[in-house]
Amino acid sequence: MSTLLIQHATVVTMNDQREVIEDGAIFIEGQCIKAVGKTPELVGERSQLAAASEVIDATDMVALPGLVNVHTHAAMTLMRGYADDMPLMPWLREKIWPAEMRMLENGFAEEAVYWGTMLACVEMIRSGTTCFNDMYHTFHAATQAMIDAGIRACPSGVLLGFLPDAPQRLEKAIDFCREMNGAAAGRIKVMLAPHALYTVEPPLLRRVRDAALELGVPIHTHLQETREEMQQIAEQYNGKSAIQVMNDIGVFDAPTLAAHCVYVSDADIDILRAKRVAVAHNPTSNLKLASGIAPIVRYLKEGVLVGIATDGAASNNDLDMVEEMRLAALLHKVATLDPTALDAYTALELATRRGAECLRRETEIGQIAPGFKADIVLFDFRAPHLTPRHNVISHLVYAARASDVHTVIIDGKVVLRHREFTQIDVEKVMAEASHYAALMTGQ
Repeated sequence: MSTLLIQHATVVTMNDQREVIEDGAIFIEGQCIKAVGKTPELVGERSQLAAASEVIDATDMVALPGLVNVHTHAAMTLMRGYADDMPLMPWLREKIWPAEMRMLENGFAEEAVYWGTMLACVEMIRSGTTCFNDMYHTFHAATQAMIDAGIRACPSGVLLGFLPDAPQRLEKAIDFCREMNGAAAGRIKVMLAPHALYTVEPPLLRRVRDAALELGVPIHTHLQETREEMQQIAEQYNGKSAIQVMNDIGVFDAPTLAAHCVYVSDADIDILRAKRVAVAHNPTSNLKLASGIAPIVRYLKEGVLVGIATDGAASNNDLDMVEEMRLAALLHKVATLDPTALDAYTALELATRRGAECLRRETEIGQIAPGFKADIVLFDFRAPHLTPRHNVISHLVYAARASDVHTVIIDGKVVLRHREFTQIDVEKVMAEASHYAALMTGQ
């Protein structure tokens, strides 16, 4: 079994004690972390660790658990910059859905989704994301890209109820869950993904709920993103919110992650907390589409699960979780007029261990601790904008950039070393993605 020793790092463990270890070492055996401690003590007491298959000298680097992006549409990298400066519903109806229908109806969906997802994986790994939660069409192709890229992921096929073959697509998604859950030695954990209440009718949502409970997989959906959506649902369902309708249907009887949740009532928050519905906070996407600012500080005070996400690259327009952490922390300070509202450590938690909890993977990722999967990012702190090093946590959230990511380890394997990929031909990925993007958008 391969072994890997990281030594002389500043290790931000994200454990219960909020421990930061100076001159720290991490010993990895196979897929998992076996030991964490001070370099002199760890290597000195257990001299066999020094004989690891590979040793990484992380002097002047900070080791952090891999970032967890809890909501995105990976293959929408193909529409980056294609539909900007528009409100959500016109953006969807006039630009995004027509382009996706062109892909689905013209016989190149498998190839387009594969290369669009590969492009997303390249971007995410390079910026320190080691696990992401995805919702998109042609889920087999997307999952194959995730496997080939070596990343950890939660794929699911989006269900749009207005498609004429929506029931058949749902059954295919259910079969996909049976087939692929736990693939790639456990890196792949699947979900079922009804797009939203305004696109999926209650009968199909009940089938999703029943299948999720039967298979033991979570549900991934959009909830209460815009005022227009709130008005539409209230008119359709006798004044109820989407959260209340979903709860009445029983969707939340299965573990659920809901993207956005920008507009909520006290009753909605009570349901989210009681049903342990996780909220994916997408600050950049919500700002760019002028959807609003989700009440994240209140969610945290009320005990609602929250993680940070980028959303898709068509509405962000990047997949940079380092940037998203910083924006989340700053946005809620100004939204509440309280500079303490979302501090740096909490922002870091939302992007690591709490993100893992949102995906129901908190026992395997989100911390640097013995027994956890070896998903680790090394940030190179040898940079002017990270000097002087008064506070490592502060720097990671308020000063670091995606370009500071030096090394990325996923499942115990080095997938990015010295900022270079070890198993992905990035030039080929960009060329293929550009080709299918042109077919998809007609540009």
